[in-house]
Amino acid sequence: MTSLYDLSVASYLRVLDSTIATMKKAQTFYQQREETGDAALQLRMADDMWELLRQLHSVRHHSLNAARGLLNGEFNPPQNVEDVNLNAAIEHLIADRDQLAAITPAEINALSGQPMYFRMTGVELPFTMENFVMSFTLPNLYFHAATVYNLLRADGVPLGKRDFLGQMTVGLASS
Repeated sequence: MTSLYDLSVASYLRVLDSTIATMKKAQTFYQQREETGDAALQLRMADDMWELLRQLHSVRHHSLNAARGLLNGEFNPPQNVEDVNLNAAIEHLIADRDQLAAITPAEINALSGQPMYFRMTGVELPFTMENFVMSFTLPNLYFHAATVYNLLRADGVPLGKRDFLGQMTVGLASS
């Protein structure tokens, strides 16, 4: 049986880990080209889409802040994006990953079935904890992580599907 922790925090950690690995691979790529990689933070798929820096911020928001939202019963849009360089962007991802890893299965699983709200100016969307994770944060997290991957791949960073997937949870159920 999949628990709320498995759906949320464990999934968030896996995506954060693969995004961190992707960003480190990008960092190495740009260093080999004798570039800082900071310019890559402004890459966009289209003029009306957020740049790489904002995509990374959204990955952070839909992982650590989503878990914090579960603990508080409320999730809000992200705050302002800090203008940082590539190294600092990676450090932020790592720090968020460390904080997320400190949240225990017991803390999250105790919330199963509880109400959860997404609130922003003039909008309140009611969810259960599970529906919030499955229909709101996970799709957003995967969208922003995939966009990070695609922007870097289009810029020449040698990435493959395994870089995006990260460490998969494998094994057979015991009978």
